[in-house]
Amino acid sequence: MLEVRGLSVSFRTRGGKVLAVDSVSFTLERGQTLGIVGESGSGKSVTSLAILRLIPTPPGKIEAGEIWFESPSLGRVDLLALPENRMRSLRGNEIAMIFQEPMTSLNPVFTCGDQVTEAIRLHRKVSAKEARERALALFEEVRLPNPHRIFEAYPHQLSGGQKQRVMIAMAISCEPALLIADEPTTALDVTVQKTILDLLQELQARHQMSLIFISHDLGVIGEICDEVLVMYKGKVVEKGKIMEIFSSPRDPYTKGLIACRPPLDRRLHRLPTLTDFLKAPEKLTVEEALRAETVSESTYRERQKALATQPPLLCVEHLQVYFPVTKGIFGRVVDYVKAVDDVSFTVYPGETVGLVGESGSGKTTTGRAILRLIEPTGGRITFMGQDVLQLSTRELRALRKHMQIIFQDPYSSLNPRLPIGTALTEPLLFHKLVNSPKEAREKAVELLEKVGLEPDHFYRYPHEFSGGQRQRIAIARALAVQPRFIVCDESVSALDVSVQAQVLNLLLDLQEQYGLSYIFISHDLSVVKFMSDRLLVMHQGKVVESGYSEDIYRFPQHPYTQKLIEAIPKGRLEDIEAAVGRRTRIRQVPSKAL
Repeated sequence: MLEVRGLSVSFRTRGGKVLAVDSVSFTLERGQTLGIVGESGSGKSVTSLAILRLIPTPPGKIEAGEIWFESPSLGRVDLLALPENRMRSLRGNEIAMIFQEPMTSLNPVFTCGDQVTEAIRLHRKVSAKEARERALALFEEVRLPNPHRIFEAYPHQLSGGQKQRVMIAMAISCEPALLIADEPTTALDVTVQKTILDLLQELQARHQMSLIFISHDLGVIGEICDEVLVMYKGKVVEKGKIMEIFSSPRDPYTKGLIACRPPLDRRLHRLPTLTDFLKAPEKLTVEEALRAETVSESTYRERQKALATQPPLLCVEHLQVYFPVTKGIFGRVVDYVKAVDDVSFTVYPGETVGLVGESGSGKTTTGRAILRLIEPTGGRITFMGQDVLQLSTRELRALRKHMQIIFQDPYSSLNPRLPIGTALTEPLLFHKLVNSPKEAREKAVELLEKVGLEPDHFYRYPHEFSGGQRQRIAIARALAVQPRFIVCDESVSALDVSVQAQVLNLLLDLQEQYGLSYIFISHDLSVVKFMSDRLLVMHQGKVVESGYSEDIYRFPQHPYTQKLIEAIPKGRLEDIEAAVGRRTRIRQVPSKAL
């Protein structure tokens, strides 16, 4: 179906020419799925954009290579040699793409239905009525609830999973021979992610499509792909069948990607990182790296007992946060959304309590209510012996020195017009923790080095950093006031698994060094299990299950917890083998039956 030969793509920058894709070659068979995996900046997305000839020129340029595509209408053609009008007829018709971020890929001023019907009418000679019927049928096919409502809705009125399904419907609207999915499940809930992966496999079998699936997570790749292409700094460092890559990876980079995802079958002191493998001898295996960091059951239980002997640092009792639903021009309150409904728990000094659940379960609202960034409707919050809800604004401001938060999106929580040095020195000067601006600067540089950044980063602006670096800046800012307690709100959800491992290890090191207590909020149970001593599972504003993290994973009691654990891509050989068998069975079913 597709053959890429010696593809090279470069970009002109102020610092000179950057080779983003360097002599990449691969083939894709009809009806098969090829996974392209690697960190941000490895060249995955640029490779996919080159196939569609969507590289922005300038500054980008396809330097060399051939891309041969078996077109149903044109026969075997080199996509790089086609005139633009011919290429435009293939885009969205025979080759379609699901872009990484549906919110920015969908036009905010048009309804979802208009955008899908536009794609249909562009490539198919059908009336507006026929295009509408086709779009509604597609919305049903991708399992969108109430297709007629979604058809008339604007992108901002849909959840992340629903927007992603609209993008999938648009991509398959003209029954393409090749579908490219660029990080289609990044930052989605694990349950929504599983639904999207199952849906893509079913649609692929039904429409006999070839699929290129791009991800930074080998666990997700193992669920859906037949073959894997591992990219690093623009080059292909390893490729092969999915079982071969997972059972016996050869390149240190591939080993690092497999090992740095939090395992579910053991407890680790810290996560192996890419650096561990790139600097280690090639004979180091994934199993050896994991075994070296494994914490024994007895050590884990002793830690829990020691934590519970202390008086609690934080007590949350019957916390409620209700948001009013208003109606009419006078804003009459007709109902309440119970975002947090009767939640109670404690946090001990030096402990990490994990809050896990899907989007909308009340995790973030709980974290913000504890810091009174959102005013609770009812309940009691006691921190360091003080009733937080009874404090005046001035008293609360003083207490905030000991209570900090790391927000989900560090880019939007940092002022884009201020260098990060100012963001770090401002809280130091406000709380009078230093005697002069010079001392504040020295302390800020020390914090940057503490989180693995360079002193000269002090003068840079937020847009000059990668996602992982910005997250480290957010951690440094939270640490600046020497807090005792930090709320980590989805602080690693959108990071590469390799960067995620570094940030998680950093948080654990800082906890050990400063005796910090965390509430760690995430929708990813594997990450929360690795980080947390105890877990709270939230669903529709309530805590449906709580206990020690290892016990909840091994013996989940509530059906919702069981569903969350079932949805996690395990990345184990037996699970990948089962996924391969499942794909084979789906493809053997006649497409009409599907």
